[in-house]
Amino acid sequence: MERLLLTLLVFACFLFGLWAMRRSWRRRARSQSAQLPPFPQTPAEPGEELLPANKGLYVSTTTAGDWQDRIVTRGVGLRGRAVLRLYREGVEIDRAGAPGFFIPRESIVEVKRASGIAGKVMGTNSLIVITWRLGDKELDTGFRGDDLDVYPQWIESLSEREIKGGAQ
Repeated sequence: MERLLLTLLVFACFLFGLWAMRRSWRRRARSQSAQLPPFPQTPAEPGEELLPANKGLYVSTTTAGDWQDRIVTRGVGLRGRAVLRLYREGVEIDRAGAPGFFIPRESIVEVKRASGIAGKVMGTNSLIVITWRLGDKELDTGFRGDDLDVYPQWIESLSEREIKGGAQ
C-alpha cells in the first residue's frame, strides 16, 4: 500500500511539473505577443530565388545577444524542419508544420556562424544565426542547414546590403 501511495505521489508531482511548464510557456507567449509586433509574412510574389534553397532545421529565435532567451510567441518557439530561401527582398523561413516567416533584407543587422542557440548546442559552428530587427527589438534566428558547405555563400549574400544584378 505504501508503495502504491509513493508511486501515485511521484506521478502526481510529474504531472504537476508538466502542467507548470505548459502554463509558463503560455504566459511567456502572451507576454511576448504584447511586446513584439507580428512576424513578417513572405510577400505574395517574392521574386526569383537568388541561391538554391537551403534545407535543414529551424532551431529557434531568441533575443539578440542572449542565446537562451527563446521567443515563443506566434509559434516561433517550436523547432522543426525548414527551408531557407533567399530573395532580393529578404529571407523566407518556410517551416514544415508551423507558420513560416520572412526576414526583410533591410532588417538584417548581422549574419554569422554560431555553435549554439536555445534548443541546440554543438561543438562546431554549424548554425547560421541571423540577427535582425523586429520593430524596436533585435532578434537572433538560428538555422542548421543539411549542407554546411553552402554557409559561406549564404553568409556573404545575406551580409550584402543591396543585391546587384540577378542571381549570383
